[in-house]
Parts: sequence; C-alpha cells; structure tokens
Amino acid sequence: MSTDPHAWLEDVTGTEALEWVEQRNARTMARLTGPALFGELESGIREVLDSDARIPWVTERGGWYYNYWTDERNPRGLWRRTTPESYRTENPEWEILLDLDALNEAEGENWVWHGARFLRPDLDRALVDLSRGGADADVTREFDVPSRSFVEGGFFRPEAKGGMSWIDRDTVFVATDLGEGSMTTSGYPRIARRWRRGTPLESAEVVYEGRDEDLSISAFHDPTPGYERDFVRRAIGFYSDELYLLDGTGLHRVPVPESAITDVERDWLLLELREDWDGFTAGSLLVARFDDVMAGSPDWEVLFAPDESASLQGWTWTQHHLVLNVLRDVVGELTVLTPGEQGWDRSPFTGAPEFGSIGVGAVDTDTCDDVWLTVTDYLTPSTLAIATIGSQPEVLKRSPGFFDSSADVIEQHFATSDDGTRVPYFLVRPKDLPFDGTAPTLLYGYGGFEIALTPGYSGSIGRSWLARGGVHVVANIRGGGEYGPRWHRAALRENRPRAYEDMAAVARDLIDRGITSPPHLGVQGGSNGGLLTGNMLVRYPKLFGAVVIQVPLLDMKRYSHLLAGASWTAEYGDPDTDDWEFIRTFSPYHLIDPEAGYPPVILLTSTRDDRVHPGHARKMAAALEQAGHDVTYYENIEGGHGGAADNAQAARMAALAYSFLWEKLA
Repeated sequence: MSTDPHAWLEDVTGTEALEWVEQRNARTMARLTGPALFGELESGIREVLDSDARIPWVTERGGWYYNYWTDERNPRGLWRRTTPESYRTENPEWEILLDLDALNEAEGENWVWHGARFLRPDLDRALVDLSRGGADADVTREFDVPSRSFVEGGFFRPEAKGGMSWIDRDTVFVATDLGEGSMTTSGYPRIARRWRRGTPLESAEVVYEGRDEDLSISAFHDPTPGYERDFVRRAIGFYSDELYLLDGTGLHRVPVPESAITDVERDWLLLELREDWDGFTAGSLLVARFDDVMAGSPDWEVLFAPDESASLQGWTWTQHHLVLNVLRDVVGELTVLTPGEQGWDRSPFTGAPEFGSIGVGAVDTDTCDDVWLTVTDYLTPSTLAIATIGSQPEVLKRSPGFFDSSADVIEQHFATSDDGTRVPYFLVRPKDLPFDGTAPTLLYGYGGFEIALTPGYSGSIGRSWLARGGVHVVANIRGGGEYGPRWHRAALRENRPRAYEDMAAVARDLIDRGITSPPHLGVQGGSNGGLLTGNMLVRYPKLFGAVVIQVPLLDMKRYSHLLAGASWTAEYGDPDTDDWEFIRTFSPYHLIDPEAGYPPVILLTSTRDDRVHPGHARKMAAALEQAGHDVTYYENIEGGHGGAADNAQAARMAALAYSFLWEKLA
C-alpha cells in the first residue's frame, strides 16, 4: 500500500483530482490575470504566435512546397502547399489541403496536427497523423492529395502511441497498440508488422517482435531509387538500439555498437559513436560502405572527431554531398564532405554565418544538391535561405523583428562548477546595464538527453522579457549535448547532480558579475528542465527569487511507473533497484523541507500530457502547500507534453509564467 499521501493525484481524470486542479487553476487565474500586465503579455505573445509575417516553413515534395500554418483565424491549423515560384513572392498563393478547424467541427473532435508522410515516388497519397488535444498518442489516416480528402476505407491506425509508414501503395509498416502484450513497459509498440491493404490490422504479418522491457520496435522502408531497402529498429533503451536489414531471406543485424547512431544512405553507413569503440573516440562520426559493413569487412573512415571545444550537432545528405553541422563552443559551423576515389574531400560551406545557430537540411536528397539554410541568434530574427552546395545562399524569407533589439547585446561567459568544470552560458542584456545587481534576470536550462541549447530568436521572450528591461540567460550545463557524448555522460545517473551544480555555478557567476542578485534572479525549465528547476528550488533556494517548473519530472521514486517514464532509466537510473540511493538525492518531491525558506514557485503542466505524467506537478504542488511554502499551480486541460494545443493556449501559459516572474522579481 502506498505511503504517499498525495498518490491520489496520479489519477489523471479522477473526479477528486480534477476538482483539486480546478480549485488551483481558479485561484491562479484570479491572482495572475487580474493585473493589466497579464493582458499585455498575453496579447503580445499571441500577436507573435499568430503573426502573418512569420516565416511559413516548408518542405519540398514533387515540386511543391508544403507548409502547416496556424494563426488566430486557424487555431488548429491549415495543411497547405504552393509552388516554389509563388513562395518567393511576398504573398504566396496557397492551396489548402486540410483545414483542421473545419475537420474538428465536422467530426466533433479536437485534433492537433502531428505531421504527414508521403508515398514515394508518386507523392499523391499521405499518411496523416492527428492527436486528440496534443497528446503523444495519435491516429494515422490515409489522405488523397489530389482530391484533398481522406481515403474512404483507406489505411487507418487507431489512437495509440506508435506509427505507420509507407512501403508501397498497398503496403505499410505499422507498430501500434493491439491489446495485451503488444506494448512495452515504456508504453510504446513491441511488435512491428507489415500490413497489406484490404486485410485486418490484427492479422498483419509480424516482421519483428521485441521484449517487454525494450523501449520500442519500429520498421521503415528506404525508398531511395536504386537503393530500396527495408529496416527494423529495436530500441533496447534510450541510448541503445539494434538495426536490422529486412530482405527476402529474413532479418540481418547491422553489426555496429548498440550505443551508436546509425544512418544508411545509398552506398554508405554513417556511425556516430556515443562511446569509445575499436580505437575511435566517443562523439566521432565514421563512414564505411554499407555492403562492406554487412559483410563484416568495413574500412571505417573518420569524418569528424570531437575535441575539447567542438562536437557534432548533426548532418544532412544531398545527392552528391554530406554537410556536417558542428558546434564549437555552442556556435554552429558547417563543413561539406564529398566522397571520391581518394576518400572524402572536405570544404567550407559557402555563405555560412560566423555566429549563431545554423540549421541545414536537404531539399530533396534524391534529385539535387540544394539545402535549406536557417540562421538565427537571440537578437536576430530567423532567415530561411536555399543554397546549392558551393554557391551563395539565396534568402527566401525573413522573420520580422517583434521587439527592438538594438538596445541589447549578446555575450558568452563561462562559469566554474564545483568540480572545476568550465560551463558556458549565453547572456542577453541591455547595453547600458548598471551592474548593480538589480536587473530582473531569467535563467533557463535543460541539461539532459544530450540536447544542446543553441542561440535562437524568440519574439515571445523578446516582448515579454527583454523589451521590458530584463536579462535573459541560457546555461549550457552538463547533461546536454553542447560538447557531445562526454558532456552528456558527465551528468548521467549517479552523476546527475553535476548538472545542478553547473546551473548553480551559472547563477552565482551572474550574481558575482553584478548582473543580478537572488531577489531578482528567476530560473525556468520544462520536462527534464522541470526536474532541473525543481532541484534548484529544493537544493539552492537562496540563489533565486522565483522558480518556474513546467511539465516536470519531480517524483523520481515513481517516475518509471508513470506513462513513458520507464524509457528514461538509462538517463536517471532505476528507482526500483539500489539506484534509488543516488536517485533520491535529486528527487525534488522527496527533498521538500518544511523548515526551508524556498522562493515562490509556479508549476505549469497539462492534463493531456501522456509523456510526463501531470501527477508529478500535482503532487509537488500539494506537498509544497502542505509544508506551508509559496506555490502557484496551473494545469492546462489540453496540450500534451508541449503544454498547449494551439496558439491561444500557448500564449496564456507563457503569460502566466512571465506574469509570475515579473511579480516576484521586479
């Protein structure tokens, strides 16, 4: 029997639990939305999110540019397309393929767009994913592009976590919930099937069946002309998987380390190492011919090797080249690699910027050497360009500036953590900052799952924080991917507190520099970043004047039993084993001290979050209340793990956080 007095709040849609939520929501709305500031913040953020001047980000398919668009008139969005020529104009002419608001009205649903996958090579059919209220679980429906309608009697995957992808016009791979035994303990599909049109889903051919304790099983078809292949991926854990080639003779394991990231493209297999292997350093990118790898005789060539300041952020293939995106002290740089008879030639990317975040992606891997290029930083709105490898990029679209950034400056500094590690952080501040410790300062971090936080423009942050004189700080703490696998591993499992020590070190550095002081310093984070800010609350309360905790993990004793939590034991450890001895040291729910002087805290989550259970935030708020601490709580009914299902909800959730921060810090 549970000894947790707040366990009843884990009943997501239970009557008592929802009454508890409604009471706190009403209390929060009454307090935070009353002052004029909230209305100003909410309307300002909503204007940014709904602006017609935003870049309509596109993907190219068969000579069309496809885009998904939301605004005030279309809160759930339009799936639409235009021609490349029209896209280059100031006001492109869009063909509407699917209006989700109209669909919701017709079907009495609350669908949220989750994406679409086209049938190649004809590109006249798509598999469209739709989620109720923004949850991870979704449905898949077959869509006929020319008629702009769902296919009657077409492929349909009922609501579940999982997915479906094309093999050919009458065949798909599907992995989904088909009842008892079909899902892993992490809540993802355990079985991948080949499903033929006109047959029952339940009788679809099983191509691979994993174990209950696996993370997930999936299968996919590579339609590259001349290199068509089928694969099965067995995700054993969050950082380990096996890739299998599926052909007429059966399944054949791709003989590479389980911990490595694999990418097969035409003749080549790329291997990004998470651990040292066969004389190669973790974080390296290797390449060999795929057939040689399968034959057991690969001749590995190193395309990238990390150093103390550089790590691999990603790559993209074009028809004839491979473009590497590297972070050097968290600033992006691009390199073009070209295979030849004497190995891989290396050249700089023409027209790449010297500072900021760079995104690069192939326009069409099969037919050309064009790439999309996006560039941004904290004060520079994003630009979207198209570039042919070797030529100067052509800028297609520019995001508008949503605030006057001329009064601010970006700096990068390094704080020293408890063990002597140098931790980088970005500081965005007014040029005329007095350095007297009075500036309202918002410190943001994540520090997990090898995710790097790179400079990016946010009109919402600009309007809500910077334009009002606030200082914004992004900490690149351990646990993230800013310096590759070594930076991530440094805060894994029993080393998780290193991430929190890094965050505290950045906070102290801000104070020591005279930028701010504890009464004026706030900290914000979501998901794993919510676990981070929860630890800032209970471990370092004297450093902060306010704490924002969003869609968080907080009860680390129960996390592996709640929704997708079992999939994260490689990151945090297994609390049902002796690992609990170190996990308990960073479980905020278990570290609450009634006698401590905690700063005011707001917890924000979503009832429809089916990735991180809302019970984490609910129980933490209840426990803090019981201990007599200053806690504010708000739970959006929709939104999934993103916390909001449309722009109106996103604006409201953000305005609640910023209203709270200005109330406490200014």
